[in-house]
Amino acid sequence: MYIIVGLGNPGKQYENTRHNIGFDVINRLAKEEDIAVLEKKHKAIIGKGYVAGQKCILAKPHTFMNLSGESVRELIDYYKVDETTQLIVISDDISLDVGLLRIRKKGSAGGHNGLKNIIAQLGHEGFIRIKMGVGEKPKGYELADYVLGHFSAEERKCMDEAAARAAEAIRMIITGNADAAMNAYNRKNAE
Repeated sequence: MYIIVGLGNPGKQYENTRHNIGFDVINRLAKEEDIAVLEKKHKAIIGKGYVAGQKCILAKPHTFMNLSGESVRELIDYYKVDETTQLIVISDDISLDVGLLRIRKKGSAGGHNGLKNIIAQLGHEGFIRIKMGVGEKPKGYELADYVLGHFSAEERKCMDEAAARAAEAIRMIITGNADAAMNAYNRKNAE
C-alpha cells in the first residue's frame, strides 16, 4: 500500500494557489483513477483505491500547510506503511521554474514549512517527494503573499501539464521505478 499526500491549505480561498499544487495533483490522480477523495479521517480528506494496480490512499491534509506532518504521522501510524518507500509527498517549490518537477527519495525541507513539519513528525528526511516548481518569488513580494497567490492563465496551463506529468511519475514510483521516474521527470524539459 502507498500513501500519496498532496500538500496544501483547506478552504475555498486557497484553491488554485501556488501553495495548493499538491492538492491539485491529488485531485487529478483521483479523477484519472476514479478514486473519491471525500472521507474525513486522520486530519485529512482521503480516498482509497488503486493506482497502477497498487492499493493507495490519496490524502489532502486539512491541518493547514505548517502542520501537515500531524496528518502524515496519523496516516503512517494507522496504515503501517514503510514511510521511506511507501509514502509520496507532493509540494510546491519556489526554487524551481513554473512547471518543472523534481523527484527525490530523501532530502531537506528546503525552507518549505509543510515539509519541515513532516520531517519533524517522522524524525527523518528519508521519504519520497515530488516538488512542483511554481517559480521564484518576485522581488518586493512577501513569500506568503506569493505562495498564496494565484497562477496567471499561462502558468495555470503549464501547471496543469506538470500535474499530469506528476501523476505519471507517481505511477512509475509505485510500480517500483522511483529511479526511472527521477531520470524521466527531473530533466529540465521533461514532457
